[in-house]
Amino acid sequence: MAAAAEPARILAFHAWLENGYAGEMQYLEKRASAYSHPSHVLDGCRSVLMLALPYRTVEPSVTGHESGKVARYALGELDYHDVIHERLKQLKRWLEERSPGALVRGVVDTAPLLEREFAEAAGLGWVGKNTLLLNRAWGSYFFLAALLTDLTLDVDPPQDKGYCGTCTACLDACPTDAFVEPYVLDATRCLSYLTIEHRGPIDDKLAEHFDQWIFGCDICQEVCPWNRKAKFSEETVFQPYAKLADLSIEELLQLNESSFRERFRHTPMWRTKRRGMIRNGMLIAVSKRLVNLLPNIIALQSDEEPVIREVAVWAASRLSE
Repeated sequence: MAAAAEPARILAFHAWLENGYAGEMQYLEKRASAYSHPSHVLDGCRSVLMLALPYRTVEPSVTGHESGKVARYALGELDYHDVIHERLKQLKRWLEERSPGALVRGVVDTAPLLEREFAEAAGLGWVGKNTLLLNRAWGSYFFLAALLTDLTLDVDPPQDKGYCGTCTACLDACPTDAFVEPYVLDATRCLSYLTIEHRGPIDDKLAEHFDQWIFGCDICQEVCPWNRKAKFSEETVFQPYAKLADLSIEELLQLNESSFRERFRHTPMWRTKRRGMIRNGMLIAVSKRLVNLLPNIIALQSDEEPVIREVAVWAASRLSE
């Protein structure tokens, strides 16, 4: 159970927003004041129970240079939000049965709550130089969730210190130099942000670094020494789903709204919508010089989505050089 997030953490969050590092994630700015206290998420909140669920499974593999790579957390057949919410409901019922009349609410990274800071305050780990929470047993491959209640629970001791030491592997490996400095991420340069949150075309210099990342990016986690030692999760639901583990760029460029919905509706990749997935596919085609996909890209120049049309014109031009 976590104590309140430190005022310094709140100030750092607001400074991060003011510097424009959130990019198009305007929902953060709109709800900025609500992050000051969990009572904005649950009226009368006195305690925040922080929970972690490891998701590291078998090593992901991509068979060829014409396939897209997906961040580990999104490789399962189901969206992790749905999986965790179901378990939070069970824990919520358990607590309510033992404390009739208690107010309880479970959240998974969609409410104005600084989960990472509360998790650190609860002793679940330390914030690493790549801005992710690190745990000595799980590395950074774990989800966070919170259960808020108006009950007064005992407070666990916070993480006493960090264990990154002098290591800068994550900072050095980032292909887009998204880290302004240790512990500070400029999301507008991060491949995870660019492939998921950013809705429009992408700057040429950043697009060059897409490599094969179609959804998210794990580079700063893959090079982290703590992740080499991380335990494997026993959760079968997070095992790589065949339809997501090896995505053909050519097939993605041919998706219509119906086929996109059928394939991705209940996965994390639904968040990008069809336009984002096809845009990312074209950026990979340019990054990997997949000239054989030029006919597919030219066909997309007459797509109904403005973003797809614009990126298709750019991608066709680059591949024709």
